[in-house]
Amino acid sequence: MKRRTQLVCQHLENISRQALERHQDIIGQYARGRQGIYALYRRGKLYYVGLATNLRNRLKQHLKDRHGGSWDQFSVYLTVGDNHLRELEALMLRTVKPSGNKQKGKFAKSEDLRRRFRRDIKKCVLSEMDGLFGFSRKEKKPETHVEEEHDGRTPALAEYISTPMLLRARFKGEILTARVRRDGTVRFDGKVYTSPSMAAALACKRRTCNGWTFWQYERAPGDWVAIDKLRR
Repeated sequence: MKRRTQLVCQHLENISRQALERHQDIIGQYARGRQGIYALYRRGKLYYVGLATNLRNRLKQHLKDRHGGSWDQFSVYLTVGDNHLRELEALMLRTVKPSGNKQKGKFAKSEDLRRRFRRDIKKCVLSEMDGLFGFSRKEKKPETHVEEEHDGRTPALAEYISTPMLLRARFKGEILTARVRRDGTVRFDGKVYTSPSMAAALACKRRTCNGWTFWQYERAPGDWVAIDKLRR
């Protein structure tokens, strides 16, 4: 069973401001030199969210800075490492929108799907209108290129894709790449295959290989998952 990577290792929730003022030494022992996310509350409502690589100092600062008189409770979430702290903070800022935060929060590489969503809705509406009025809209066929012949069988990926996409796989410390063509065939090392497993077998030089778990596709920017996800 695959072990999940832990993000939050310790937390301290809904603690009064007075407790921080009176027992800074104890809380300081927990947070000294530690990184994580913290939240400030005012009358039970979230007021401010922040991240810090030294939570002890940051909490002490908030007793006297411009937020000093605006909160009465706090929570602290100590994390293992700081690789995803900024995105975690951005998620909280964009979903909860605390009144004390001025910044919206930014994602490093996330794709905004609004434009694609709008385009797909437009296609859906046009398709519905064509069906209602008995109109058949002919799509423009893409330009064809001369490719190597494959075995003539229906490509296994044909029913799961509509546009070409890149595949990758890690094998013996190297990253191998292949490309799925518009018709669902897989092109790897100058040859075309109707099955991702056939291409995977050649890639790892074995008689058989499960290409659905061997190859990955980029579901979203930076999010590579097995192509088996396409079938679910």
